[in-house]
Amino acid sequence: MLDLRGKRVVMTGATGFIGRNVARRFLEGGAEVFCLVRPDSQNCAALENAAGDCSAARQKNLHIIAGTMEDAEVVCAAQVGSADLFLHFAWRGVNRGEIDSPAVQQINIEDSLRCVRAAIDLGCQVFMDAGSRVEYGIMPDGRMEETMECRPVNAYGKAKLAFFHEAEPLLHKAGITYYHLRYFSVYGRGDHPWSIISTLTRDLPMGKTVSLSACRHRWNFMDIEDASRAVAELYRYSDGHAGECHIVNVASEDTRVLRDFVEEIDALCGHKGALEFGTFVQAKEGALSIRPVTERLKILTDGTWRERVSFADGIRRMLEEREST
Repeated sequence: MLDLRGKRVVMTGATGFIGRNVARRFLEGGAEVFCLVRPDSQNCAALENAAGDCSAARQKNLHIIAGTMEDAEVVCAAQVGSADLFLHFAWRGVNRGEIDSPAVQQINIEDSLRCVRAAIDLGCQVFMDAGSRVEYGIMPDGRMEETMECRPVNAYGKAKLAFFHEAEPLLHKAGITYYHLRYFSVYGRGDHPWSIISTLTRDLPMGKTVSLSACRHRWNFMDIEDASRAVAELYRYSDGHAGECHIVNVASEDTRVLRDFVEEIDALCGHKGALEFGTFVQAKEGALSIRPVTERLKILTDGTWRERVSFADGIRRMLEEREST
């Protein structure tokens, strides 16, 4: 386990699916974690439950601070003072109603830049934020590599990319190492109930029928344990990349036709339900393949990065947890 005793970490978005698992990862390593959480957040219990998986001594290192991205500079200065790492995982307007709203996404950019300034004021050596695969836009063959020119198609993807371009020179000038993490499809305990993985692992064991797209496009799934560990491992090796700026794909090496993943889940569920391919209405952009390149994650961890959770093992764990609840 990564020894993070003495490290001070500030987080936004710690109540979200990926965020709370990253928070737990750093708490397990012994870091002191300060989570900026909206006063009206309904998800604090999920964050506290994630921390509850740690030892009692580690749980004491979790500090929930009431505040928003908008007042990040003031709140962090007053209640944290100094920190080593800033993890920015908060972002509004990820639902279908606001994902294409330029106004909402512009607010995200402005508030995220406040988090950058907070990190500078706190004296952080490293800043990481959660980007997205949608920044790439539509690639004819699905290949997505960090050096490619991006052509995002919705306001959300455009805003994530715009924030990166505005944050990079500020962090570079301050000498802060910057990792812009482009997440692909992450699944596991605590995943959104409407995701394809959650739907299949919930409904198939109950003998239900699941409506699906044709599932002929290529896809990529990464277990939350590996997705959160990737953040910790990048931080472990960040001293060797001091002051550098990198976009990093956080994805699995297991890319296949989506139908293959679906049928594997069906088999692990004992073929109790039914799969109806081609009956689900696609989003407006249609079925798009993704084929992430993950070499940079290995390079930035000195070639040590390896996934530990296979797709089958990750699904088995979800099924076992559902059975136990």
